[in-house]
Amino acid sequence: MTTAVTDTAVGPLLRSWRERRRITQLELAIRADSSARHISFIETGRARPSQEMVLRLADHLDVPVRERNALLLAAGYAPRYAETPLDDPAMGALREGMEQLLQGYEPYPALIVDGTYTVLAANRGIAMLLDGLPGHLLAPPLNAMRLTLHPEGLAPKIRNLREWRGHLLSQMERQIAIMRSDALRALYDEVAAYPLPEAGDDTATAPATGTATQDSLAQSPVPHFALPLRIEHDGHLLSFVSSISTFNTPMDVTVAELAIETLLPADPATVKYLRSTTP
Repeated sequence: MTTAVTDTAVGPLLRSWRERRRITQLELAIRADSSARHISFIETGRARPSQEMVLRLADHLDVPVRERNALLLAAGYAPRYAETPLDDPAMGALREGMEQLLQGYEPYPALIVDGTYTVLAANRGIAMLLDGLPGHLLAPPLNAMRLTLHPEGLAPKIRNLREWRGHLLSQMERQIAIMRSDALRALYDEVAAYPLPEAGDDTATAPATGTATQDSLAQSPVPHFALPLRIEHDGHLLSFVSSISTFNTPMDVTVAELAIETLLPADPATVKYLRSTTP
């Protein structure tokens, strides 16, 4: 027997997540060991799901941890997942592990960001790329999207800026579609409005310092397996492939939204240059 419920919004929320994942009520019911009828009743508000059912459906719908708390609240239950600040003493082991991970990637650039691309930690490879940027961009809190796309940031040094900008904006659009984050939407609106240089791709401004030559800025081979970030640094053209890692089965909102991004060299010349700059 089902209990009629009229004051909960969990049903429409669950239906929205199911439609985003493009699965039918029957498919979700089979995965969650339920029935299509019961799923229909939950989505229309004719039945109130148990706390266990909300979490089970959220798991099969791959709902982000923060949004799982929202589903529980909408169903009348307390949030399940904490949101512990990264500087909390309880996060000490996590912080230490992340610092060791960043150092282990050197001399390759690597950084850790949260759900709105605030830079929480970075290694010397990232510091090298950011060297010479204006102080207002480097003042805390640093934001990876702003640093990359701002016309006074890395953007003038990126040789395939239009492609890379399109990739980053698409990435943010996918996140906005699944995260109800006003801060992320505001950041997207800001960086999407930054002006693009009139020159097309594969053109770079002359560096203010250094002895760049046409040969040293020659196009490097483009990897066939991923879109590279092609960026000029001190007269050398570096090529990177971005890799992003997240934590598996997180039980805390803060941890769930952490991302470790590494810039892996996409050609031998970049490897050689990075190793030559390492003390």
